[in-house]
This record gives sequence, structure tokens and C-alpha cells, in this order.
Amino acid sequence: MATLCRPAIAVPEYIITMEETLELARTIHADHPQLGLALRLIGNTGVRKRHLLQPIEDTLKHPGFTARNARYEAEAKARVPALVRRALDHAELTTREIDMIAYVSCTGFMMPSMTAWMINTMDFRTTTRQLPIAQLGCAAGGAAINRAHDFCTAYPRANVLIVACEFCSLLYQPTDLGVGNLLSNGLFGDGMAAAVVRGEGGEGVRLERNGSHLVPDTEDWISYGVRDTGFHFQLDKRVPGTMAMLAPAMRAMAEPHDWDISGLDFYIVHAGGPRILDDLCKYLSLPPEMFRYSRATLTERGNIASAVVFDALERLFAEGGAQDEARGVIAGFGPGITAEMVLGTWTAAAAAGESAARAA
Repeated sequence: MATLCRPAIAVPEYIITMEETLELARTIHADHPQLGLALRLIGNTGVRKRHLLQPIEDTLKHPGFTARNARYEAEAKARVPALVRRALDHAELTTREIDMIAYVSCTGFMMPSMTAWMINTMDFRTTTRQLPIAQLGCAAGGAAINRAHDFCTAYPRANVLIVACEFCSLLYQPTDLGVGNLLSNGLFGDGMAAAVVRGEGGEGVRLERNGSHLVPDTEDWISYGVRDTGFHFQLDKRVPGTMAMLAPAMRAMAEPHDWDISGLDFYIVHAGGPRILDDLCKYLSLPPEMFRYSRATLTERGNIASAVVFDALERLFAEGGAQDEARGVIAGFGPGITAEMVLGTWTAAAAAGESAARAA
């Protein structure tokens, strides 16, 4: 049975704090009629710091979409290889043992995808399948895990590498002055993650069952306006309340598996903002500490889009993992409005080795 192994996480070197973000907003948008509201919303995110690809003075410049996308491609190619090597080390595999690469990003565009570049430059086999996922936003991390799970179910001895590369700061648009845009400017950060789903063996989350849910008629709640200046992030004010619709979907996905979504041992969910996590506590009748990994990611990294679920999962690993056979859920939420969810059971290294031996 497929196991999601320990992720590798990387963040850029430049940092902006909450205090610096608020001061920038006061300076840049001093005449904004809703500045007070925007400052309160940013302050309520709980994001203490975020990592940026460039110094803030360069982040605030807009050299044009061509230059920004070129920067995205150059930075991804410079940073992905070391990240991938760490993830492969965690999974005790090499590039030659990977059967599919899922590359996830919504903050830059390449064709051919980064998957082709990785195969050509990192000694992956030329028969490696490629799965670029570009339009699921923050839900794409969960989607990549689910598609890897599906692939390993179809090909039980296969291994899948997932790479999430999100440079949200390259989407800054100085002319987008809505309150939602100002909030986004103080919420999103840059980050990358890589993880391997092993078809056999491995320590981590043994993937049991996955599912997707789309909330009807919410396509324009989270979206991009694609213009000459690049991607313009559009966020509807109704988005923070989506857990009222997605929490029941999580429960419905677990019930056929005879799992109680409110009685699991660990929760790795997308930290789009504090309201998402607070509402999950409410609708799933859970104490706040059950989402401590996601809250820590939000506090220390901000919303790093598709990489959030991997960053939160890495925090569970760093804490020593869960008890063997502990049950949990991983869930990503994004445009659509879409939820990508997977149920899993923790398997320790010794148990994973015994399972692999029995399979052999």
C-alpha cells in the first residue's frame, strides 16, 4: 500500500515580518479609504513572518509578466534539484526508482513543464511519467498526493515524486487595491516542498482512501484574472466561510471507510487563513491543538499555497511522527471551490520494513 514519506521543505532567504508588512501598507496605501479595515484583516491572519524570493524593494517592483515568469523559471531550476535530493533521501530512493513526477505550481508557467527539465537534468528515466498540475491553486498539494495514490494503486510497486513550487510574491500587482488584494499581500509567502509516495515500504502516512469535492457555483470565488501584467489574484469575501460546506464533505468521504472524521489522531490541512482552521474546529468539534501543525505553518511561513500541506506534514515528522496505526487526514482547499482529501494511517519505519518484506 502506498506511503507518503517525509517531505523536504525549502523557503527563500528574504524575510518580511508582520510589523514590516503593516508599516508598508500604511506607507504605500496611506490614502486608501479602507486602510484601517485592511490593517485589521492583515493583523488577524496571525502570520508573524513570510519568506520572499527577493528583497522587499524588488518584490514591490513590477518589471512585466515576461520578466517575472523568467524569474520564476530560473529560480525554480536553481532550487528544485537540492530539494528533490533531500526528499529522495527521506524515502531512501534514487531518481532512477521514480516512475512518475507530479509538479505542482500556480505562480508561474512553463511549457514543457519543469517535469521535462528534471528528467533531462537529474538522471530520471526517460520513461518517467509526467503530471504537471497548474490550475488547482492551494488544493493542488492534496490533489498531487491523491493522484500519486491512484497511480500507486494501479501500479503497486511504483514510486511517485511530488514537487510543489510556489513563488507567490511574483504575483504582486501594485494596481490591485481591493481590500481582498491588500489582505493577500500580507498573507501569502514563498515556499517549496517535495515528497515521495512509495508504492511499497517507507515510513510516513499509509494512504488508505482519497476523495474530491467541488462546491457548486463557486468558480469565481478564488480565481486569476489573466492580463498583460500577469496573474491577478481574485478573492471573494465569501471564501473564509467555505468550511461550512467542506467540513461535511470531509465527513462524508470518511464515513464509507468507517472512520469518524472528528475522531482522528492527526490533521494536516491547508492553512489558508485562521478562519479556515477555526471553522474546522467548530464544524468537526475538535480542539484547536489538533490543527497545530497547520497553524505553525501559517504563523511562520504564511499561506504558501500548494506547499502548505507538506510543510504541515513535515512538522508532524519533526515532532517524532504519530503512533503506529494512528489515523489521520490530509486535505487541501482551493479554487473551484475544491477540496482534495486523503485518509491515512501512520506507519513507522520498522512496521514499513516488515510490510515490504511480506510483500516481497
